[in-house]
Amino acid sequence: MLLKIYGKGRPFRLFVGGLHGREWRDTSSILLNLERPFSGTLAVMPVVNRGKYISTLDSGYYHGIGEAIVDVVEKYKPDIYVELHSYSKGNFCKLVSKERVNNVGVPGFSSLEKGVLMGSVSPHIRREYFPVEALCLTFEIEKDNNQSGEFASGMLDVVKDCDSRDEFIEYMMVNYPKVAKKAIEDYKKFYGL
Repeated sequence: MLLKIYGKGRPFRLFVGGLHGREWRDTSSILLNLERPFSGTLAVMPVVNRGKYISTLDSGYYHGIGEAIVDVVEKYKPDIYVELHSYSKGNFCKLVSKERVNNVGVPGFSSLEKGVLMGSVSPHIRREYFPVEALCLTFEIEKDNNQSGEFASGMLDVVKDCDSRDEFIEYMMVNYPKVAKKAIEDYKKFYGL
């Protein structure tokens, strides 16, 4: 497992990609091209697993192929945690569906720009390893869409320079108010807050 660490101190941010299957082909270079944060630490794990596809929504994922993520989370206790995934264009409607919570057990993603989707991480890692005040995000980029990767890279630049969850929420409320409101509503409803 490759873990690149830039900067030092808090806040500690952990960005991971290549979580399953061939996704690393779409996400790893984006993570490896990020620059160090203005303050605090950024840790980048560009490839978690290149093998079989097992969903992060599978209860065993973080105790199996995703165990390396848990090891880093337990060691460094990130304040900000981001998973970068990729999806096939044909799965867009399933990923953003309002029925996703009934069909898959988690809320649908919010659509930003250029095919980039945003949502929370799997409840299997969110609930077990992070305090409520931590920022835990998933960005999904559309495969074979360079603009999607470029836009996601820009969003990761924003997140890597945020010092807290509240600072990111503030950014989203100014730049993407509808997406921010939906994400906050979904999060509160799902986690019973």
